[in-house]
Amino acid sequence: MGENASFWESLIYAHPTCTTWKQEAEGSIYHLASIFFVVGFMGGSGFFGLLYVFSLLGLGFLCSSIWAWLDVCAADIFSWNFVLFAICFVQFVYVTYQVRSVAFDKEFQELYSALFQPLGISLTVYRKIVLCCDAEVITLEKEHCYAMQGKTPIDKLSLLVSGRIRVTVDGEFLHYIFPLQFLDSPEWDSLRPTEEGIFQVTLTAETDCRYVAWRRKKLYLLFAKHRFISRLFSILIGSDIAEKLYALNDRVHVGQGFRYDIRLPNFYHVALPEPPPVQPPQHGPRLQRGSPRRQPAGITNCASFLAP
Repeated sequence: MGENASFWESLIYAHPTCTTWKQEAEGSIYHLASIFFVVGFMGGSGFFGLLYVFSLLGLGFLCSSIWAWLDVCAADIFSWNFVLFAICFVQFVYVTYQVRSVAFDKEFQELYSALFQPLGISLTVYRKIVLCCDAEVITLEKEHCYAMQGKTPIDKLSLLVSGRIRVTVDGEFLHYIFPLQFLDSPEWDSLRPTEEGIFQVTLTAETDCRYVAWRRKKLYLLFAKHRFISRLFSILIGSDIAEKLYALNDRVHVGQGFRYDIRLPNFYHVALPEPPPVQPPQHGPRLQRGSPRRQPAGITNCASFLAP
């Protein structure tokens, strides 16, 4: 304990106390370096935030090195500041290279700005997603089919970039798919990673369309490596399915004024006023309690839409 106490005492009291302060101020280079440090530490996050921070901190350390070389004439102060300047310069070059390496084509850049950037997805994460689809945008010409009912296997997940897709089952129209919506989110969600299936609906291009496609196995490998991307796609697919269900729900009607709600498949919503109750004959046959409701037309369409 005595040796430790003497060490700390020598460390604290070995240097003389400042009795007189220097009257003249340091040179302008020193103050310029301090200004660079203050402004540099106000940078944000992300690639451009890092570029901002490292550039201003590097200039601050460079000015400190010049100040130590010209005014202070201290080799140790100059050395430390110059080393820190070199580190900031290397980091600036590295971040600049990363920014250039994650540059995308116009369509992928627009897709990032419209869908992924509002969710706070960084460019590095988005780059992994783009590389998983081979950075390719596929063209689907007008009146060509993306999938045919009962024939096309479910082996990918696609996102519409431009155009409009018509979804039908047995020739009956169900709903449209618009840009920034998945083409096959219900089919994707209905199958496990090890299962296989075929489309129960037909998807036809109403206009010239462009879409991005991720192969099923390759995308699952990406999910296994990056759980964050897996959760991201789970949210996007769930939201997309909800939008399709609401769009389909507005079109499913049955006769006699009844409206079928696919969110509550065991209930009807009456759209027309109910007729006044009619008294049954005294000796007529009784209605059985709990008899099943008549199967309304159009329910098979919803089931085929949701089935794998």
